[in-house]
Amino acid sequence: MKRILYIILFTACFTSCSDDFTDLAPISNRNEADFYKSSDDFEVAINASYSGLQSTGIYGRGYWTMFEMRSDNTDQGPDATGLARQYTEINSFTEDALNEQVTSVWSESYKVISNCNVILSRIDGVEMDASLKSRITGEALFIRSLMFYHLAIAFGNIPLQLEPFVSGDELTQVDQTTVLNQLIVDLAEAEAGLPVAYSGSDIGRATKGAAATLLAKVLLTTGDDAAAATVLRRIISDYGYELLDDYADLWGVGNENNAESIFEIQFISGGIGQGSLFTNDFSPSTDLQTGSGFGRNRPTISLMEAYEEDDLRYDPSMDDTYVNLEGETIEARYVKKFWSDPAIENDSDINFVVFRYADVLLMLAEALGETGESYDLINEVRQRAGLEDIDASTPGSFEEKLLNERRVELAFENHRWPDLKRFNAESKIQEAESFITATREYFYIPQREIDINPNFEQN
Repeated sequence: MKRILYIILFTACFTSCSDDFTDLAPISNRNEADFYKSSDDFEVAINASYSGLQSTGIYGRGYWTMFEMRSDNTDQGPDATGLARQYTEINSFTEDALNEQVTSVWSESYKVISNCNVILSRIDGVEMDASLKSRITGEALFIRSLMFYHLAIAFGNIPLQLEPFVSGDELTQVDQTTVLNQLIVDLAEAEAGLPVAYSGSDIGRATKGAAATLLAKVLLTTGDDAAAATVLRRIISDYGYELLDDYADLWGVGNENNAESIFEIQFISGGIGQGSLFTNDFSPSTDLQTGSGFGRNRPTISLMEAYEEDDLRYDPSMDDTYVNLEGETIEARYVKKFWSDPAIENDSDINFVVFRYADVLLMLAEALGETGESYDLINEVRQRAGLEDIDASTPGSFEEKLLNERRVELAFENHRWPDLKRFNAESKIQEAESFITATREYFYIPQREIDINPNFEQN
């Protein structure tokens, strides 16, 4: 059952009054002077921020395009015509600053940031229950930080806009380190103000664990492993998460918001504009679900070969064949983690899991480096997959073993491209996909943004 019913259309609630391509100045369709007056107004606003996470430029499509397809985990597949051409360019590092899919990631992420900025700038001036104010503030800080993290990883130097944008102001591009350092401050505040858990219709909102998990990821990205380890130990000891016994039980509508889940994007089917595109985007055929099957985000052969024999994570994650309506077995690689059969095309009820507990265990192993405790953490994850333990005598460096474990455990969950960059392992992309002639650390900032802000520089 879905827990949070988001505002149905994010853009219907908050639209921009700025001519700038970066959407940093939203106002309510209701008279702005009459809005942000009560706790109900702020609950509507924060729900709109959650709704923005569903958009095609963010978790609906854009993020898996830029963080999975960009990596060695997935590719666009054989179709390179029409819309698919833009995905093929992203996959092969040949896109330019006019690529509409990349542009969508930039603009939709900043729309969510802008809404959070308005909430944070107004909430202290409104009387409401102190715990509710603390929660909404923490939610806004977490959601804004989630957007800034992805933008910084994808684009490098970006505008760090922390206040509502005023038309005529000049946006300032700052370096990635400045962005990440700000997130460390904001996420610490978010963690302090958020609850450990929710009940009833609030299940699915950001928690202390969600803020702490993103904080640890940011700290690892900055190289502060000791601080990351402190945060990760707190998540393990204080916030009540656990690995599910069966990896297959992580996936499917009936398993959402489970004991391993830390934060999910809550998609809702039913023709109300909040369903996900995953099933139709990822399925290779119309034989598998209602409507089209585009075969996007196709697992690479390299990823499929990364799994050890009898790894119990393989079958719930992907397949290389399907049976069509005529009963014929067809060879086709495709993602299964987010499969369903929606009644309406592009209206799946499947959530997207942003953070889960297995990632926390593997991040702690990363923060600690090669120790007996680190192997214990890795082996806790491997044991669920039905695999034997590894240790220092297992072939390969510690970093290689850990990176591969993260790859097969977290496949298709948008961690691979940031992981490759953090481990300085971008060369694995060309090893997996020989047609890629060169890689690039960052995406191009959209050309329209550069045209509006001539002080910006491409990374």
